[in-house]
Amino acid sequence: MTNEEIQKQTQLLKDYVVDCRRTIHRLAEVGPMEVKTSAFIQSQIEEVGLPFEKAGNTGLLAILDTGKPGPHIALRADIDALPMPENPNNLAGPRVCVSDDPGTCHACGHDAHSAMLLGSMCALVANKDTLCGIVYFCFEAGEENGTGIEDMLAALSKYKIDTILGIHVYASLESGKICVDAGPRMAGAAGIDINFVGKGGHGSRPDLSINPVYCAANYLNNLAVAFANQIDANETVTLGITSIQGGTVGNVIPDTAKVLGSLRFFNMKEGQKGATIIREVAEHTAAMHHCKVEFSDRTKVLLGPVTNDEACSAMAKDVLPEVLPEGTISSAEKWYASESFGRYLELYPGVFAFLGIKNPAYGSGAQHHNEYFDVDENVLPIGMLSTLKYTTAYMENGCK
Repeated sequence: MTNEEIQKQTQLLKDYVVDCRRTIHRLAEVGPMEVKTSAFIQSQIEEVGLPFEKAGNTGLLAILDTGKPGPHIALRADIDALPMPENPNNLAGPRVCVSDDPGTCHACGHDAHSAMLLGSMCALVANKDTLCGIVYFCFEAGEENGTGIEDMLAALSKYKIDTILGIHVYASLESGKICVDAGPRMAGAAGIDINFVGKGGHGSRPDLSINPVYCAANYLNNLAVAFANQIDANETVTLGITSIQGGTVGNVIPDTAKVLGSLRFFNMKEGQKGATIIREVAEHTAAMHHCKVEFSDRTKVLLGPVTNDEACSAMAKDVLPEVLPEGTISSAEKWYASESFGRYLELYPGVFAFLGIKNPAYGSGAQHHNEYFDVDENVLPIGMLSTLKYTTAYMENGCK
């Protein structure tokens, strides 16, 4: 598949990709309940005649077997939305499409990810005779809440995967830019969901109760000191405490108090240390206050960092300029959000690219998970060009 053919196919499918993005945007569903979204994607897979299998209830894995020996390449997009309202305007005015569900919207860009992968799928199928190896199109459900990753990994485990590529639109990067830097790109995450259990009673006699509110408050102070003195000063592990809940009445000591939050990190070892500190400090603080402590299943390392393979990133930087306008390849700072794509990169060498969507004239640039978030549709061809070039270049030479 020549560079000219890649550019031709991208131009031919530009309107199709935009239409797909808008359709998926309107359907917006939270994982793992993306029933309408999955049905639409399945209809597009059937339209081009590819075999596919379900990955869980709503995830989909389509397979293009060229019939010729070559590498096995996985391409991944996520399909779920967020349980939050969408403002009918972006930062510049009315947006081009709005979710049909007022309580659910694509405020992270997964609609764009799926649309670009559908367009790339159509282009690769149209050029099947010029390709070699096998391409796996992974439409992952429930990325936001972690409900689909295990199903997709299980589906892929039956196959030999040589490399994987994913693209995430990025509101902090200028539209028209794409970043394929090597190394850690997105943070790993650990959850904090801790319940301190005391003994409720009348507020006038705290001595007859065991007050979990004081325990929870003391825990936060102890945790901050432990982090400052135990986390490696050369590493970044952010401690984000977002909620402390205990009691609702002024004269009633509650039975329990809950603390919620998360950690973010780029070094797995240090992230695991942070998760251990969370538990140890909670246990010792609870003992000081004669409370018990309960940890939810989320109080642990949930995801490792997204770390791009050095060789795959180098190849991407080398070949993508052949089809992209001059100056498109850019660097970007590490992103402290977390992503299930790191799970794939723990198993397969690959690249997770950041595609810039910050365009004040269009009205895009609001941060992810914000009601004003919007995708600059003008950048969708860049994602498709990059996907097609990475795939075909890997077919030709692999990563050397």
